[in-house]
Amino acid sequence: MNSFQKRRSDELSNDLNSIDEKIIRLLQIDSRKPFVEIAKQIGLSESAVRRRVKNLLENNTIKRFTLELNSTGRTSAITLISVSSTADTSIVSAALMNLKGVVVIYEITGQYDIAAIISASSVIEINRCIDDVRRIDGVSDTNTVIVLKTMYQS
Repeated sequence: MNSFQKRRSDELSNDLNSIDEKIIRLLQIDSRKPFVEIAKQIGLSESAVRRRVKNLLENNTIKRFTLELNSTGRTSAITLISVSSTADTSIVSAALMNLKGVVVIYEITGQYDIAAIISASSVIEINRCIDDVRRIDGVSDTNTVIVLKTMYQS
């Protein structure tokens, strides 16, 4: 392959990536958006969009399609958790996932080892969940903040 062909190939692969990124952004906003509508928005055929989404699924760029429940009337909190130096962080994370109200776990770097996203119907329920977090073997400290407002980037 000569330098012109290589440069053209690189340009095409960048175009493919940018098109895939557009498809992903549209699906993040509405994962039920029909491929026909996506195709119209980005200037491709429906079959090309379908093929690209299939490839994105096969190569695990897209892991799954999911839904988001209406959070009206719910309270969320972010709990930062320190794990004792003698405990296994992944075991603590697994125990956290079994608690009612814990919706996401992140193992993180910095002063804390784990960030847990908690969602419940009230602050009282959030507090009960935090009490349960503190009872897990290996948890040495927690710091919790209540979420006041949630915004999404589209």
